[in-house]
Amino acid sequence: MPHGKHEPGARPVKTGYSHVARTAVQETTQRVREMHGAIAGKSFAVLRRIPLVSGPAWLVQTAHDAIVAGVYAAIHHGSGGLLAAAELVEKQHTGFSTSKPPGRLASGLRSALNGAFGDHLAARNNVLAIDMAIHVNGAAVPLTADSLRSAFPGAGQRLCLFVHGLGCDEHSWEAGEEVSGSETHFGRQLQAEFACTPLYLRYNTGLSIAENCAQLAVLLEALLTAWPQPDSELVIVGHSMGGLIALGACDQAIAAAMRWPVSTRLLVCLGSPSLGSPLERLGHFANTALNLSPVTRPLGRIAAARSQGIKDLRRGPGAPRASARRNAIAFRFLGASLAEDVDHPLSEFLGDGLVPLGSAIAQEIEGDVQSARLGKLGHMGLLNDRRVYRQIREWVAGACAY
Repeated sequence: MPHGKHEPGARPVKTGYSHVARTAVQETTQRVREMHGAIAGKSFAVLRRIPLVSGPAWLVQTAHDAIVAGVYAAIHHGSGGLLAAAELVEKQHTGFSTSKPPGRLASGLRSALNGAFGDHLAARNNVLAIDMAIHVNGAAVPLTADSLRSAFPGAGQRLCLFVHGLGCDEHSWEAGEEVSGSETHFGRQLQAEFACTPLYLRYNTGLSIAENCAQLAVLLEALLTAWPQPDSELVIVGHSMGGLIALGACDQAIAAAMRWPVSTRLLVCLGSPSLGSPLERLGHFANTALNLSPVTRPLGRIAAARSQGIKDLRRGPGAPRASARRNAIAFRFLGASLAEDVDHPLSEFLGDGLVPLGSAIAQEIEGDVQSARLGKLGHMGLLNDRRVYRQIREWVAGACAY
């Protein structure tokens, strides 16, 4: 059963931000207490080795430990009581009603929280844990023929699914209200030029990549089965982690003999770190270094609390490999560099600021595979840059029969 779906009689769903805040405060307090204890322990250990000082040092340490234990216990229980009261207020005034979707700001905050700690939220039945779903106007759309027909009244046979990256939601694909000459809305453009019905996925980016791949494979099978128009064609555009999840979903669907890969014409990966992200490798190195000393080890525990989804980006799943059964799908990889000249040696080092060029265009797939590179473009710019859209448009025109 996917995270966030609960059987009758399962553990009650916990409220959102107040519960997260209480957990964060209490866990941080515990880590600070451990660090305090480690530092004080080292100091008193030195004093106890000094003649004539060891006895008084032992008495001072005993008193110190008793006082510290009382102070941290007061902080722990005091914050718990205060935030428990906040939890009651949160329930009373928000109710987390599904009839009224949260606004874009609240949705963005929730998605960022899921990116950082989504696996922990799901494991604790927190209502803020995001369930994977197609969203329209901030609300999840049930995958039934009637619901899809109502949500997409002009639905045609060609669908384009947009899959966002780590810590984001479907709003990340939207260009700003004041669209500049360098930005465009991919979904609207594809709908206008190719009659593609744009669909936007929202999912818990803190879960492991493998788990999200499995959920997406099942969701797409249900989507294509219930879609009002028969014999539909599917195009998938994934940004960053979203591209990795789309690729993995293809593999899992083919292995399970699902039908939707047969209907998939094109899969585009924008800045997807197949070979991993140096930023997460740096985070892993820092976490390892913090754990070398008992003084900094509590900080290491805090750093280690980041989600499995983030940790999975350290090495990435590796370059997508050949599969004879999926050669009907056209695979496209686009990488970007902050450097203007993508052929300059510095371009690979800089990448798009988060993903190196080599990681973004790595692939070992046989069949219809192409890659492209764009300069003077950052990682988040891949979501609405006009040059990116022109490349996508070229790929869509070439891969789909009109």
